[in-house]
Amino acid sequence: MKLAVLLAIAIPMTAAPKIFVHGHRGARAAMPENTIPAFEYALAQGVDALELDLAVTKDNVLVVSHDPEMNSKICKGPEGLPRTIRQLTLAQVKQFDCGSLQNPEFPKQKTVPGTRIPTFAEVLKLAKKHKVDLNVETKIFPAKPELTPSPEEFAKLVLDEVRKHKLTSRLILQSFDWRTLNAAKKLDPKVRLSALHPTDMSDAARKRDYVSEAKAAGYGIVSPHFRLTTKADVARAHSLGLQVVPWTANEPKIWDALIEAEVDAIISDDPAALIAYLKQKGLR
Repeated sequence: MKLAVLLAIAIPMTAAPKIFVHGHRGARAAMPENTIPAFEYALAQGVDALELDLAVTKDNVLVVSHDPEMNSKICKGPEGLPRTIRQLTLAQVKQFDCGSLQNPEFPKQKTVPGTRIPTFAEVLKLAKKHKVDLNVETKIFPAKPELTPSPEEFAKLVLDEVRKHKLTSRLILQSFDWRTLNAAKKLDPKVRLSALHPTDMSDAARKRDYVSEAKAAGYGIVSPHFRLTTKADVARAHSLGLQVVPWTANEPKIWDALIEAEVDAIISDDPAALIAYLKQKGLR
């Protein structure tokens, strides 16, 4: 038998598809969320993307926070200051310790006392040293415009900062408020955009055709809650040229369902466990 034939038998014609791993808020199952220790941990585990959230201070600095205020469950700080980030300067934000309090939802999370909320620039500086994408969410709220700049201003702040660090090609901009995605698209038609869905799990939200909506809006990625991620929707998204990146899956039974659905990536609070699981499955 010829060598080429033997090789064809020994090596599958098509390798198993790789499923990319996005470390949610860095890796909040292990480290304080959206902090440099969380991002460093996620990078050490080999994530493909750092998922993070942005708020904007009173002096228009992008900082990494899921909540529009200093969350008292995970951050402690001086008395007398406002808790809303948009009402605080960067110097005031940096007075809060967001590493001493363990998140009660994640019993294995390690505390890192003295950890501060990082600026977006600090995270970009860290990411630049690694081969990793940045899945960045604008935390903006249509019903509460006082908490953020306008969608146009917010998008410009993000794109300007990423350009400054020469990381535009690594950026994925995601949001539940698609106004920022549309604003970013006008500023840079080439930026990768991810439509998060839904903002709630109501019947009305569940019935929305998020795949068609994202395609019509000109986005390249749809990011549904894992409970709304079906094999049929993934197949339809792929047929339309869209990637599917569900959030936030933390258990093997959920990972199995998403693997079966043939998603492109999975956002997880526990990227180390997910990477190990995918390796067992031959998917990394």
